[in-house]
Amino acid sequence: MNQELLGYLFNTKAIRVCPENKPFWYTSGRIGPYYINTHFLYGSEEKANKLLKAIDALKEDKLSCSEEIYRLTKDNYLENNIFRDTIDTLVAYIKEHIDTNEIRYISGGERRDWFFSFMVAELLEKPHITLFKDNTAVVYHNGESEYSKDLNGAAVLHIADLITTASSYDRAWAPAINAINGSIKWSLVVVDRLQGGKEVLKRLGIESHALVEINSKVFESARDNRYIDDAQLDLVIRYINDPESSMKEFLMNNPDFLAESLKADERTSNRARLLIENDFYKIGDGSVS
Repeated sequence: MNQELLGYLFNTKAIRVCPENKPFWYTSGRIGPYYINTHFLYGSEEKANKLLKAIDALKEDKLSCSEEIYRLTKDNYLENNIFRDTIDTLVAYIKEHIDTNEIRYISGGERRDWFFSFMVAELLEKPHITLFKDNTAVVYHNGESEYSKDLNGAAVLHIADLITTASSYDRAWAPAINAINGSIKWSLVVVDRLQGGKEVLKRLGIESHALVEINSKVFESARDNRYIDDAQLDLVIRYINDPESSMKEFLMNNPDFLAESLKADERTSNRARLLIENDFYKIGDGSVS
């Protein structure tokens, strides 16, 4: 495991583990012990959010946005060592595991993939395909952008920040490339959450690669390096082994957690109500009263 990258993931809070007995509320209304925001490797949460805000404005003009996003990420590559080291690690991985002569294009999908894909394309000297959620594809190369109509069967390497279930590949990125007579042959992500994405990519005929896989070894190494403590590690390991049972057990052993969440801020209380309404962990009202 790349210890330097591990340090960046925890120091930037790209991987954030909850304090003991205080799991995070996810948007779905479920709970869990960690968040992953890989795009914080842009240098910090603040820097990442600033770029996201810029992208939201720039992407309204699909044809011109690539040049500006490329400029922003290149400037940050030159200035920020965390981001630069992350990009360099991606490029080194590609050169070691994939024949770069076979790669015709690098693609990245709206929005967080673009944090990483433009600079990888730059360093590998490949044209960049900017993919949008509406399946629009723009090819950017040497300062010029054009809508792509035919890739002539070219092989594409897709760069992404994170893979979970690979739904975006299945729904958008692979069909968008196929529609312009190309094929995503490889996917490289910074983080694979190991939640079925690799299997989906295999079904799509895409070779899956990742710098970091979210398994027990990552968190054990984080504990050994004092990014987290033993209690945090214990909850994470139990969650990785069985997300449903571990969180059900937590709620049963800590009934005040749900009661307090219902009295908390609007976002937290709404998520707590979602849990109760959907009875995700089969605990029933009596167990948390």
